[in-house]
Amino acid sequence: MMRSLLTDKIVKDSPVPATGNKIIYDDGEKAVKGFGLRVTAGGSRAFILNYRTRSGMERRYTIGKYPDWKVGPARSEAMALKQRIDRGEDPLADIKAERDAPTIADLCAKFLLEHSERKNRETTTKNYKGAVDRWILPELKNRKVADIGFSDVENLHAKVTKASGPYAANRIAALLSKMFSLAIKWQYRTDNPARGIERNQELKRHRYLTGDEMTALLAALNAHSDKQAANIVRLLLLTGARRGEALSATWDQFDLTAGVWTKPGATTKQKTDHRVPLSAPARQLLSEILADEKAKAKAQKKELAPWVFPGRLVDGGAREGIRRPWDEMCVAAGFKTRVRIHDLRHTYASILASSGLSLHIIGQLLGHTQASTTHRYSHLFDDPLRAATERVGAIVGEKREQTGEIIPIKGTA
Repeated sequence: MMRSLLTDKIVKDSPVPATGNKIIYDDGEKAVKGFGLRVTAGGSRAFILNYRTRSGMERRYTIGKYPDWKVGPARSEAMALKQRIDRGEDPLADIKAERDAPTIADLCAKFLLEHSERKNRETTTKNYKGAVDRWILPELKNRKVADIGFSDVENLHAKVTKASGPYAANRIAALLSKMFSLAIKWQYRTDNPARGIERNQELKRHRYLTGDEMTALLAALNAHSDKQAANIVRLLLLTGARRGEALSATWDQFDLTAGVWTKPGATTKQKTDHRVPLSAPARQLLSEILADEKAKAKAQKKELAPWVFPGRLVDGGAREGIRRPWDEMCVAAGFKTRVRIHDLRHTYASILASSGLSLHIIGQLLGHTQASTTHRYSHLFDDPLRAATERVGAIVGEKREQTGEIIPIKGTA
């Protein structure tokens, strides 16, 4: 075909090649260099622009298909692209970069692998992955990181609030904010769309087991069929340990003769080794568990498992959780309000505080690195103080009933 300025008629009447494709270039006084029509063996027609980058690389940019694009608009688009190319831009590279830009799925994977697994405890990473799989990926998985806006995060926060409550929603917002902060560092985007999300109001929980509740729980532990789960709860009550610390505990962390539990930094929230004394009941509990595990290993002709609470999987590993048996124990104990496993740690601290021990001692036993963390238990000191003042009140009140007047205490002004 003779080369000439492309027209809609030429585009429409261009013959289809037997195989492959052929290019008919724009030619003539008003032609745009590199602008042309590509016709394929399947009959498809599309406008293209051939150009060379400043580095000398040849490119072919597809403007659009005919008849969605006519010759006039396609030629104008080619002229606009040529102006961008003259400024040193590379339109095809821009499209490729946008197509290859990281998605939320990419960001989540990088966050878990390169950040959380390196800097957080295993249980923290597991919780993050659960939140990612349940909420973030189903909603945003294939969206580009750079395209997420404030409203996207706000809408997800509202959805989680409705489905799982205010606390869970706030945790999702915090997780997204952390990931987008890292996205800025990794040059995925320049701002954090999770910043400024109005969080749900959270009421501080101060849930501790009362004396009657403790009695009911101990009875439920004795009656439950899952003896290992019951022993995990007993250890939490006796030590104030976090659930993850107990579940991942290994026998080499314990010196039952000296009565010491040395928790490695990899399992503690403060990421440092935490050495705590064990009470006589705690030592007895662990000794009984150890004896049972040794007997079981001997009967099965196996080596003693390294974990205090081994899982039930054939390939080994520590037990991962006790959610179901814990719920059953709470029902059996007849608790009127919800009790979380973490509330056992609060109960341990409340017993210490009510016994008159200082916040410093309580913080050391719990493994707190900041005094402000332990300060949440300070209100519990009202109990021993109230008991003390009641003793004075009882003495003064008794004397007043006997004499009809208040007896001054010696040594006071």
